[in-house]
Amino acid sequence: MTHDVVDRIVGVTPELDALRHRRPVTRDQLQASFDALFAPVSDAEVSQAEREIVAAFATALAGADDPTAAFYAARAQEADAERSAVALAEAASAAVAGPFGAYTELGLQSENTDGLRYTPSDAAVAALGERLAAALAHAHLLVLRPREASGDDLGRLVEAGWSADGIVTLSQLVSFLAFQQRVVTGLKVLV
Repeated sequence: MTHDVVDRIVGVTPELDALRHRRPVTRDQLQASFDALFAPVSDAEVSQAEREIVAAFATALAGADDPTAAFYAARAQEADAERSAVALAEAASAAVAGPFGAYTELGLQSENTDGLRYTPSDAAVAALGERLAAALAHAHLLVLRPREASGDDLGRLVEAGWSADGIVTLSQLVSFLAFQQRVVTGLKVLV
């Protein structure tokens, strides 16, 4: 079995392997990013279970048939079955076509779109805890309403117990997942 996570998600074929080897630096850096986020030197600021659950939630927002979402759902189940089930149920109810948001720049307001503003349910907060529930809300914001992210949103994470380093890691994780999903989607078209 291949060590490369994108190859595992897509289902590498000899043709796809040859294609991916045409961009070895991109391939290596994508895997290195995965390794840094999911096999970190330290998980003091963001636990392994939190990483896996946020990844499952963020990727599930693309829909149930997304292979990346299935990959991270399985990992989250392995890390913390009870809380991942809650997070995946929340993602299923919060998955919508997007992105949404309002531009503040002049001349762009005609492109404003309104849509779901996700807030974890009370039951989800009780099951996940304030910290993880806030992380899911932040992930939803970054995935579906990125142009609206503000200092107030970061303040909500701090209030829920996130450190500055934890917030950076959480945001990097969500950003990486969005990129990885686009890569996987593109490669699936070629397979």
